[in-house]
Amino acid sequence: MAAAAAAAAAGGPQPPQPELPASVLALDKAATAAHLKAALSRPDNRAGAEELQALLERVLSAERPLAAAAGGEEAAAAGGGGGGPGAAEEEALEWCKCLLAGGGGYDEFCAAVRAYDPAALCGLVWTANFVAYRCRTCGISPCMSLCAECFHQGDHTGHDFNMFRSQAGGACDCGDSNVMRESGFCKRHQLKSSSNIPCVPKDLLMMSEFVLPRFIFCLIQYLREGYNEPAADVPLEKDLNKVLQLLEPQISFLEDLTKMGGAMRSVLTQVLTNQQNYKDLTSGLGENACAKKSHEKYLIALKSSGLTYPEDKLVYGMQEPSAGTSTLAVQGFAGATGTLGQVDSSDEEDQDGSQGLGKRKRVKLSSGTKDQSIMDVLKHKSFLEELLFWTIKYEFPQKMVTFLLNMLPDQEYKVAFTKTFVQHYAFIMKTLKKSHESDTMSNRIVHISVQLFSNEELARQVTEECQLLDIMVTVLLYMMESCLIKSELQDEENSLHVVVNCGEALLKNNTYWPLVSDFINILSHQSVAKRFLEDHGLLVTWMNFVSFFQGMNLNKRELNEHVEFESQTYYAAFAAELEACAQPMWGLLSHCKVRETQEYTQNVVRYCLEALQDWFDAINFVDEPAPNQVTFHLPLHRYYAMFLSKAVKCQELDLDSVLPDQEMLMKLMIHPLQIQASLAEIHSNMWVRNGLQIKGQAMTYVQSHFCNSMIDPDIYLLQVCASRLDPDYFISSIFERFKVVDLLTMASQHQNTVLDAEHERSMLEGALTFLVILLSLRLHLGMSDDEILRAEMVAQLCMNDRTHSSLLDLIPENPNPKSGIIPGSYSFESVLSAVADFKAPVFEPGGSMQQGMYTPKAEVWDQEFDPVMVILRTVYRRDVQSAMDRYTAFLKQSGKFPGNPWPPYKKRTPLHPSYKGLMRLLHCKTLHIVLFTLLYKILMDHQNLSEHVLCMVLYLIELGLENSPGEESDEEASVVGPERCHDSWFPGSNLVSNMRHFINYVRVRVPETAPEVKRDSLASTSSDSLGSLQSSRRPKVLQRENSGTAQVFSLVAERRKKFQEIINRCSSEANQVVRPKTSSKWSAPGSVPQLTTAILEIKESILSLLIKLHHKLSGKQNSYYPPWLDDIEILIQPEIPKYSHGDGITAIERILLKAALQSRMNKRIIEEICRKVTPPVPPKKITTAEKKTLDKEERRQKARERQQKLLAEFASRQKSFMETAMDVDSPETDIPMEITTAEPQVSETVYDCVICGQSGPSSEDRPTGLVVLLQASSVLGQCRDSTEPKKLPITEEEQIYPWDTCAAVHDVRLSLLQRYFKDSSCLLAVSIGWEGGVYVQTCGHTLHIDCHKSYMESLRNDQVLQGFSVDKGEFTCPLCRQFANSVLPCYPGSNVENNLWKRASNKSIQDLIKDVEELQGRPGAFPVSISSETNLSKEMESVMKDIKNTTQKKYRDYSKTPGSPDNDFLFMYSVARTNLELELVHRGGNLCSGGASTAGKRSCLNQLFHVLALHMRLYSIDSEYNPWRKLTQLIEEMNSQLGNEEQPEVPILYHDVTSLLLIQILMMPQPLHKDHFTCIVKVLFTLLYIQGLVALSVKCSEEDRSTWKHVGALRKNTCEAEKSYEVLLSFVISELSKGKLYHEEGTQEGAMVSPIAWSPESMEKYLQDFCLPFLRITSLLQHHLFGEDLPACQEEEEFAVLASCLGLLPTFYQTEHPFISASCLDWSVPAFDIISQWCFEINSFTEQHTEQGKALLIQESRWKLPHLLQLPENYNTIFQYYHRKTCSVCTKVPKDPAVCLVCGTFVCLKGLCCKQQSFCECVLHSQNCGAGTGIFLLINASVIIIIRGHRFCLWGSVYLDAHGEEDRDLRRGKPLYICKERYKVLEQQWISHTFDHINKRWGPHYNGL
Repeated sequence: MAAAAAAAAAGGPQPPQPELPASVLALDKAATAAHLKAALSRPDNRAGAEELQALLERVLSAERPLAAAAGGEEAAAAGGGGGGPGAAEEEALEWCKCLLAGGGGYDEFCAAVRAYDPAALCGLVWTANFVAYRCRTCGISPCMSLCAECFHQGDHTGHDFNMFRSQAGGACDCGDSNVMRESGFCKRHQLKSSSNIPCVPKDLLMMSEFVLPRFIFCLIQYLREGYNEPAADVPLEKDLNKVLQLLEPQISFLEDLTKMGGAMRSVLTQVLTNQQNYKDLTSGLGENACAKKSHEKYLIALKSSGLTYPEDKLVYGMQEPSAGTSTLAVQGFAGATGTLGQVDSSDEEDQDGSQGLGKRKRVKLSSGTKDQSIMDVLKHKSFLEELLFWTIKYEFPQKMVTFLLNMLPDQEYKVAFTKTFVQHYAFIMKTLKKSHESDTMSNRIVHISVQLFSNEELARQVTEECQLLDIMVTVLLYMMESCLIKSELQDEENSLHVVVNCGEALLKNNTYWPLVSDFINILSHQSVAKRFLEDHGLLVTWMNFVSFFQGMNLNKRELNEHVEFESQTYYAAFAAELEACAQPMWGLLSHCKVRETQEYTQNVVRYCLEALQDWFDAINFVDEPAPNQVTFHLPLHRYYAMFLSKAVKCQELDLDSVLPDQEMLMKLMIHPLQIQASLAEIHSNMWVRNGLQIKGQAMTYVQSHFCNSMIDPDIYLLQVCASRLDPDYFISSIFERFKVVDLLTMASQHQNTVLDAEHERSMLEGALTFLVILLSLRLHLGMSDDEILRAEMVAQLCMNDRTHSSLLDLIPENPNPKSGIIPGSYSFESVLSAVADFKAPVFEPGGSMQQGMYTPKAEVWDQEFDPVMVILRTVYRRDVQSAMDRYTAFLKQSGKFPGNPWPPYKKRTPLHPSYKGLMRLLHCKTLHIVLFTLLYKILMDHQNLSEHVLCMVLYLIELGLENSPGEESDEEASVVGPERCHDSWFPGSNLVSNMRHFINYVRVRVPETAPEVKRDSLASTSSDSLGSLQSSRRPKVLQRENSGTAQVFSLVAERRKKFQEIINRCSSEANQVVRPKTSSKWSAPGSVPQLTTAILEIKESILSLLIKLHHKLSGKQNSYYPPWLDDIEILIQPEIPKYSHGDGITAIERILLKAALQSRMNKRIIEEICRKVTPPVPPKKITTAEKKTLDKEERRQKARERQQKLLAEFASRQKSFMETAMDVDSPETDIPMEITTAEPQVSETVYDCVICGQSGPSSEDRPTGLVVLLQASSVLGQCRDSTEPKKLPITEEEQIYPWDTCAAVHDVRLSLLQRYFKDSSCLLAVSIGWEGGVYVQTCGHTLHIDCHKSYMESLRNDQVLQGFSVDKGEFTCPLCRQFANSVLPCYPGSNVENNLWKRASNKSIQDLIKDVEELQGRPGAFPVSISSETNLSKEMESVMKDIKNTTQKKYRDYSKTPGSPDNDFLFMYSVARTNLELELVHRGGNLCSGGASTAGKRSCLNQLFHVLALHMRLYSIDSEYNPWRKLTQLIEEMNSQLGNEEQPEVPILYHDVTSLLLIQILMMPQPLHKDHFTCIVKVLFTLLYIQGLVALSVKCSEEDRSTWKHVGALRKNTCEAEKSYEVLLSFVISELSKGKLYHEEGTQEGAMVSPIAWSPESMEKYLQDFCLPFLRITSLLQHHLFGEDLPACQEEEEFAVLASCLGLLPTFYQTEHPFISASCLDWSVPAFDIISQWCFEINSFTEQHTEQGKALLIQESRWKLPHLLQLPENYNTIFQYYHRKTCSVCTKVPKDPAVCLVCGTFVCLKGLCCKQQSFCECVLHSQNCGAGTGIFLLINASVIIIIRGHRFCLWGSVYLDAHGEEDRDLRRGKPLYICKERYKVLEQQWISHTFDHINKRWGPHYNGL
């Protein structure tokens, strides 16, 4: 047997299979199993065991052939194993199930085992895309998650929870108190039920213990055999997937076992972890060739599993490492260069040594340490270990992962599995790196690891026992080593530093993500982090790892041409720094919060400085950074900075104890400062040749997710350096880095060797802004966390109003997700409510929906707006401007400051004592020189200076005054020391005293062309503002020294001296020797104007400059007057506010006041300066060039004013236009286009064409048309007879049936009529168009039809992508851009006729009836003769075609004979009906509001009637069939019809009266006379009234009927009998009693009879309600045809008002007795005769069909307004029901489920499963349900999508969270609640058919939704 199997496996020829002994096969499985179980239950069970082993051997070996197929050998061989490969496998599984159950039924066995499940944990495992919950209130670990069932069964009301879609998969933590608080457990897992669960009986699981080891071994054999080492060219995946598919049933079987509960899981744990079992089975391979082969494959696979390389053939045993040793050899890792070469393991053939680095030998790890285990080939000791090994090898198949995770609730297994996982960690990394599907694999790895490492207890145990930290760090290091390149930073040739290459797949695809994520996860546990921080070896290794990222992605500035290829590697670089460096850093920082942890910080800082020192050495850094390079990545600097900050803030460490020496500080500041300068350069467009990506880097660097790991630590580090280094040195370094040193000269012209003139201004602004930020920012210098949060929030809110979620996103959170600082924690909400007001979501008339926004409170603008913070946090420069604009608007509005304010000055949080040195920057001569120079230059209007520069200068002076180093003695100034000769600018370093120091002369170096040089007059007058030249020009050419020469500076003083030489050396002694300076840059002769020295007379001090600037800014002489001269109080009790608004003038006043307050001398000098009547500011000699610019300015100003005026005018025009044309419902007067009819003179209606702009009447040859949009609509069909809207179904029981909709009722009626009556007659008896009716709307603009055609042509040729399809005739109105698709011709006609129509003639009603009949009979008596084809008639025909094509064929064809003219006839008058009914709906269902039509200004009914009438008259109704005759004439031969064979006509009482009205009117020649109209209405009203009485009589009970019959009969002969409803009712009853109509009462018809007796009042009300719909439509029609206004009225009197308005009542008389509807009747023929004639038709029909006869008589005429379905309050109820619901068509759970909000149908969005003839389900449904308009709620996204014809748009969401925000795609997963206002807006747009106009973003859906 074994031989056969082996041969099969080897794929050799198959020997004939010896049959199994028949007896064994015959014995059915169950019996065998029972027999074996019995045998095994005996005390001496050896025999049974052997028998079972033999059986298993045989059964499970039957599977062998299959593996052969899997291994890719000839599949033919596999066919041998009985019935194809699948059969043997099935058989084996069947056997296993039988054996486990021990002869019983397998299902019963499962149930029995489940009974012993001590379900304390849920442990449900899910895969990606599963919807789960996370509750932050209940979670201990931030990774905690719950399945929906456990979440809803627990109590989480008021908690901070959200729903999320799982990215990588996960498992439910309910019941696990390590991960979550017990209060959050659900009902099932609250009971710690293990106590009351009985013990598992021994024999229940006995068989499992025997069978499962064999089964699992068999599975492992399979996995071994299916695996082939990948050949060089063959991709591995295909083979692997094939094997996995074959193993599907086995793994599923195991998975099912795990679901049986705790009892079975513990058996499995035993089997998986038992080392003896594993040993016995795997070593007892002996003679089985096939097993041997698979074992060899296993050994090959194992070979590549270690991190060692084949050449080191040292195989270490897996001895346990002794606890004490540090893991990695420290000396090995911190090798001289600190670099590690390439990994060249056996299976990475792809690495050639071409990078020059691969050749260098890797730094060997010293083999002396004992933990070779990390490096070594794996050794397996149990099934679990080998199963995990294969799981990894096969790249984590989902099924295997789920099986391994399902076992986790078993505690013993959990520990064993975690250890195994750690043991395989290095192997996981290798597999991941090679994988082609690294994304999927990453997710699966994290799916497992997050379950293991989130548990602190477990993580601690593994850290202690398995060296988890060492393994992780080593593995990460190894991983990164494979992609290192040489760093080009600084010294390209000799650099020894290596950095990761961001272009490699490893970084680009974030392949390192799972490993880093695990590392961050375990560092979040305090016990683990402590071990890490205590272990020096680990810290060294980690800093080594971090240094790989130091200086990566270096940018070099392109100076010549634009870079060819913009690399996008910067994404990878920023992501890598954030994830691999910053997040672990934040994780570690979170454990350094208290004093006891000082030691940890000292450790980190120490190794960080060592690593930095190594780095400086490696890149050969001396003192100057290489020019034109910048890297944004300095993680070592940032580690150092953040730990320093923490040390001072939380651990009370002395800052100086952790700071290095001065030289190191100087080095440390260079690179962060370089970044700040580069930011300014990038924003000054100096890097523009590097492409857009460099801007992207600058933005990412300050962006909210990165800023607190990047720019904040950088600025903090610079602040620390500034507080400890010499201030003059620091200030000079700043200006040098920003390349603006040459600009800081008193001379009006200068040369700049390093900067182009156009960049000077923005770089100077950049330098000053940076200085201001450096000196004002207190993020790490003393602000508390709450203050920081508040400042961040204020800055974001000042830029723009923000939604809650965007604020959460913009506030830089601690970026380590596991740090436990949770966004949305309590302080966030409390700070938010303190600084901001909530603006609830509103709707603009345009329909765009706002979200709920937070906007800063007034006092925040007033007290807290901080421009410095705003500048620091803006990603886009425009946001700074936006904040300033909002601030200005606030000040204007609140009346605090009218002008253009400057950024306000804000008092800062006090500095932490450790950083006091920072303020020395403000009190150093270098800064004072700069400030003085800039003030002077601004006063003198030198070029390249801006208001912004002045603003910053004043800000710095004010900062200096606020932070002066204490009261200075007034005598100090007189001290003359040796200092004077050295620095002749200022006497001391205190700003307060330096402010008053007068500077007389300054020696400057200027180009020879400068004005200072040209002057001849030696002693010019004082009015020469530039001062006179004291010395004649010197011929000696002085070359400028280049600041870029690199010198090693040992002394700070030298740098300072050098800087002050570069800035103008100035001296009061003009004869001081100027040292010649040598230049290393040689310039071509004559190319640069040569420099010469000049001496300027200045005679100013900072104070005098300020006062002069005050005059200059205010534009008045002597504008400054010291305030204390009037009010001495100011000096004694100065009330200087903490926060000041104002502009430059107020800023100067503030500074002068502060200066005076701080020293008496300053006060005196200010007074003196003001006393000298300031000489008028010298009139500048205006050169022509300057004059030009001035003129330009003036002209610009004027142009601006003109533009403002124009814009304002345009805006007001636009506003008035919007009001007339756009607003959806404002009942305003008509727009002038439709000229009112009251004009007496004879005039034709004049139309304006919006294309050519000409006005004129519409004529036959050149007709004008209205711009219209035709759309099919089923809104009317959705009316129901109940006012309560239907609810959206949210359980299986609730279903919506469309039986009671208006469309359904009308359909039923029509088909009933068609069953019994003649078809052509049926089609005149009703209207269609309830579903798929055509609605016509216009924006009211007109155009010539020929103009329109050329407009369409131009649109067709326009290549711009439009949101509409021109081929379908769609366009936008050229004037108002409203969407349209057709043009409705205006009928030419003059207003004279209009007046004629209205004249009342005195004809009697009988005459009028005859007129009507004649006019209807006259064919085509139409002013336009049809025969001659005019342009007008052509257009009318084409628009009719358009109307027909608007709706689908099924909504037009109701006739039984297709294509019959009756169809068209019915369709046309129904179009009129649809439009009238819809207008009624828009008015709210009644006409009580009266007035002109809301749609009046935009109504096109008049034009539409002309078009319809024209076409209706083409079909003349045969006069016999004309219902008009039946209404107005008595027919003698009543019985004649019955004899006919064919179907009878529809009895007149079954006709729909409104339809009759439209038919009669459209059959008349247009324009219609008012008399004829009234006549038709009167006649039809009589019919309607009788219909009402008939319906009433059917509804009454038998007794009621006989009562009414008698009452009426008594009064039949009175004079007013025809106008009394009692008489008419009794007559109707008696007539109808002749037929069978009232028979068969009381059986099932009882439902129809109302139990209450009818009182006269209730009958009157019934009749009025019955007639009202007709009266409303008729009044609307009259209003449109004759332009008469509708009177407004109360609801009670609507009937009477409309009746009198229509002329049914002689005049509307207000009498005492209640109004009676019957008084409106006006009979043209004797009432009783005609009634009996009508009743006769009914009787003859009810002879055969009583039921149907009755049903047709009772019409529901009172339809309520249409509504969308009512939605539940909470979105979760919808989501939970629908997101798991299966589709009724394809019975799968759709990927994108959606539900129709009109009818509640559940559909698959984009589902290919439900596609029919290329239409996806949503599109199809939108056609069936809404005739092309669909409104769908997308369940998984909470948004509503609108489908309109061939286009669709996302409408938005009607569900908002507690902060008034949408949550599209449910990303945030917060609870959502219905927003009633939004839903109303949606419904309103649906009813008014304005989706097309209001929503702007439409796109084609190509039937794919």
